Amino acid sequence: MIVLKVNGETRRAEVDPETPLLWVLRDALELTGTKFGCGRGLCGACTVLVDGEAVRSCVTPANALAGRSVTTIEALAGSPEHQALIQAWVDNQVAQCGYCQPGQIMTAAGLLGRKPNPTDGEIVAEMAGNLCRCGTYNRICRAVRSAADARRG
Repeated sequence: MIVLKVNGETRRAEVDPETPLLWVLRDALELTGTKFGCGRGLCGACTVLVDGEAVRSCVTPANALAGRSVTTIEALAGSPEHQALIQAWVDNQVAQCGYCQPGQIMTAAGLLGRKPNPTDGEIVAEMAGNLCRCGTYNRICRAVRSAADARRG
C-alpha cells in the first residue's frame, strides 16, 4: 500500500510501490484526466504537478512521492488560481483532438507558478517538451501568454 497526497487529499492505494504514478492515478484512484501517451516521459501527455513542478507521471514511481503534493488536471477545474489559464485555453481555441491538453495545461500551470510573467522564449522552451499531434503550438503559446497577462490584471 502507498499513501499519497493528491489534489489536497490523503489517498491510499493498494499497488506495488514501484508502480508509475500515472497508473496509480488512473487505475487505483480513478483520476483519468492524466493521459498515457508514450510511457517513456517524452510526450508530456501524463504531466502532473508535484510540489508545483511539472513531472512526467508515466516514469515517476509512486513511492518516490512520499511527503510530496501531487496535483492533477482534475484539481485545476475548481481552482480560482487557474481559471485564467483554463479560460485562455478556451479563448485561444487551443484544443482540437484534446488528448494532449491535460499535460499541456499542467505544464503551463507549473511554468506560471514559477514565473508569473514568462518571456515568449521561456514559454516556448517550457512547452517544447509536450507534443501536440494537431500542431496547435502557436495557440498554446498564445494561451499561456494570455493567462499570464490576465493573472497580472
